[in-house]
Amino acid sequence: MDSPATYVNWNFILISIPNLLMIAGMVAVFVIALLAPFPGHGESAEPVAVPVDRNDA
Repeated sequence: MDSPATYVNWNFILISIPNLLMIAGMVAVFVIALLAPFPGHGESAEPVAVPVDRNDA
């Protein structure tokens, strides 16, 4: 903790390794959230009928 962080330099991008790892982790969690199925997504539940109030015409 007393030594300075190591930096990565790509032309105009200068970022420390700990910050780069945090960004990569956040991107990984975002991609996993996009690809993970929703709970109950694969269940074959019968559709629920929605009542229609015809008196509001």
